[in-house]
Order: sequence, then C-alpha cells, then structure tokens
Amino acid sequence: MRHLSNLLARFCRSASGNVAVTFAIVCVPVISAVGCGVDYSRANQMRAKLQSAVDAASVGAVSRTSPAFIAAGSMTSDGVIAAGNDDATKLFNGNMSGTSGYTLNSLTPEVKKTGAVLTASVSYSATVPMMFMTVVGIKTMTLQGSSKATASMPRYVDFYLLLDNSPSMGVAATPDDVTKMVNATSDGKYGSNRYCAFACHDYNDSNNFYNLAKSIGVTTRIDVLRSATQQLMDRAMQKQTYPNQFRMALYDFGAASKTIGLRSLFALSSNLSSAKSAAGGIDLMGVYGNNDSYTADKDTPFTTVFPAINNEISTPGDGTTGSPLKYLFFVSDGVADESNAACLKPKASGNRCQSPINPALCTTLKSRGIKIAVLYTTYLQLPTNNWYMNWIDPFNAGPFGPSPNSEIAQNMQACASDGFYFEVSPTQGISDALQKLFDRAIADARIAG
Repeated sequence: MRHLSNLLARFCRSASGNVAVTFAIVCVPVISAVGCGVDYSRANQMRAKLQSAVDAASVGAVSRTSPAFIAAGSMTSDGVIAAGNDDATKLFNGNMSGTSGYTLNSLTPEVKKTGAVLTASVSYSATVPMMFMTVVGIKTMTLQGSSKATASMPRYVDFYLLLDNSPSMGVAATPDDVTKMVNATSDGKYGSNRYCAFACHDYNDSNNFYNLAKSIGVTTRIDVLRSATQQLMDRAMQKQTYPNQFRMALYDFGAASKTIGLRSLFALSSNLSSAKSAAGGIDLMGVYGNNDSYTADKDTPFTTVFPAINNEISTPGDGTTGSPLKYLFFVSDGVADESNAACLKPKASGNRCQSPINPALCTTLKSRGIKIAVLYTTYLQLPTNNWYMNWIDPFNAGPFGPSPNSEIAQNMQACASDGFYFEVSPTQGISDALQKLFDRAIADARIAG
C-alpha cells in the first residue's frame, strides 16, 4: 500500500506527465482529420451517384424513343421542348429512387431543338450532411454537377424518281432473255424486224414484240424497274423515323410517243403506300410503228426531260421540318435518242441524235443543291441488231461486251453526285442497287445542311 502511494506521489511530481496531456490535445485534430476523410469519401460516393443520374437524364432525354425526339420531329421552329424537360426530370428521379443521405436543392433540365440538333442540358445542386466535420463547424457539404448530350435528328427528304421508260427499256433484261427473245423472232413471223431483242410496244400491231415477250416469259428492263421501284417504297417505309419524313414523286418519259415528255405518275407525297401502288403502273412507252409518225423513233428526249424535272423540284432546304432536302433518282440505260442539233455524237438522218447523256443537263440541278443518284442499267450489246451496231456500239463496246469505261457509263457517272452512282445489270439486282442508293442518301442526309 505504501508502495502504491509512493508511485502516485512520484507520478504527480514528475514533469513527464505532460506527455499524456499533449497526446490528448493532439488527438483532436487527428480524429477530426480522419473524420473529414470519412465524410469526404461519403460525399464523393454521393457525387458519383448524382452524376450518373444526371448523365442518364441528359442522354435519355434525346434518345430516339424519347418524348423530346418525337416532339421535335413535328416542330417547325427551334425552341425548348417541355416534354423533354419533364422526361429528363423523371429519368433523374428514377435513377436516384431509393437513395438516401442527400437533399436535392435544385434540378434544372433544358431540352431544346436547334435546327436538326436536339440538345439536353441537365444540372443539379444537392447537400450531404456531415457526421465528423460538425466538430469543426461544417454541418453539410454542397454538391453540384451537370451533363450535356446531343443527338442529330433524321432529315426530311423529298425523293423524285425519274424513270426512263423509253423503248430501249424494252430490251430483254439479261443475256439469257436476249437469247430467248432473238430466237423467238428469228423467223420473221412477228414483223419485218428479224432477230430482235427489243420488246417494242407498237400500238399499230397487236402482234408486237412487247406482247410476244410477255407471252414467252421474257423479262425486260421495264419489268425489273417496276418491281424495284415498288420495293424501294417498302424500304422507305421501313427506314423512316417520323411518319412523314420521306416524300416520293414518280415521273417517266410519257405513256406514248405522241405525248412524249416528262409525265407525272405520282405527285410528291408522304403516302408511301400509295406511291408503291402508283409504281405498279410503270410501263414501257408505246409507239406507233417503225419510224413512228410522231417522233420518228426519237423517244428518249433527255434535253427536254431534264429541264422539265428541274422545274418540278423546288429549292432544297436544310432537312428540317417543312424544309426538306431534295434528291433526284435517275434510272436509265443512259442513251439519248432525240432531235438535238448539239448532239455529242454524229447524227443520223433527220437530225436524229443518239448519244450518251450530256452531263451538263445534270449540272444544272446539282448547282441548285439537288443531289442526283444515278442507277445505270447497263446497255447490253445487241450484236444481231444492225442499228445498234452502227450507232450505239461505237461508244458502248469493249472487247468482250459493254466496257466499264464506255462513254455511256462515264457520262452517267458524271451525271451523279459524288458517291451516288451505281451501274448494274438486272442479273446483279436493280432492286438491291436502288435500295443501296436510298440508304446512302439517307445516311448522307444526316450530315447535310
């Protein structure tokens, strides 16, 4: 007992007891620092959660299925989209549902349309209560953050289809069809033209080669074009984001030689199912005998048809609602047959001009901002046809058939806007090529304007 008393006495007298006091004093800031770290870590975790929610709100508010995206499609002017603001708020709240430990002071969404761009900006402010930092007088920590997302809206596009239905589109569509047609006309039974691959639609002769081709199952270029155009309408209906995003118009060169010239088969409309029905009426131009009395067989008047289609197409816009982009789809075998003093090739009798298309006709439209997509249906060689061999073959032939560098192909490519040219024979798939041109056009439209 005396020993314990001595120890206590010595402890009281000892100056070294100050170590305990010093340690106690030092513990306060150390504990505070540890507590601050804990509070800061909690706040950072909450900040990450809030930022994730605000990011999801901005991105979701401009997604293709969002109310804002749908509403923007029918807006004729720029501005804030109230439905988008509401949607962004709901998305944020949904992502933070069930999360506690914070107080939301403000949430500010702004979803707006500017031209063809949809933008969502979402910002927030929140407070998180402190546990340890209250020791040093800090009761809460304020967190702030924002997020911005943009989306390009699909463009509105008007498509004008100029379809060559001149007699040359009555040529048998494939080499096998050419052979079948030539063999069927080898005895002269159906007229004075022997060995003919042309399915001429002659109104003066019920035994015309057009009717013969149908009766023996020969597929002609016009048959393939009709089917391909109808399938294009199906493609457009599948691809459009908005109900009235695409409009179609159909034109050909006329029902008959006596009314030759640009003819409207279907006026510009967003009713694509009706456009498909109208495309079913695409047919070969009818003529009135050999050396037709109306046109003298000059039935492909590019120099009159192109200025006429130019007048049909209004000024292109920027692709927004009410201001569509303009694309001309031109499908042809690329050979003019017309009266033209400025013919690119030597003229036959009576000022008859048979030549590759003059690309200058297309330049006029392209200079207005109209994109031209060209589908060249290869002009196959017709070695048994004397007229073809004399007047067409010189600018079409290669050593083993139509040359890839034939003047017809070259001029048709020059007619097209960059990246919008296809040359294809029916055996390679006119329908597929036409749909690829359409897909390329709508992809191009996304970055146009």
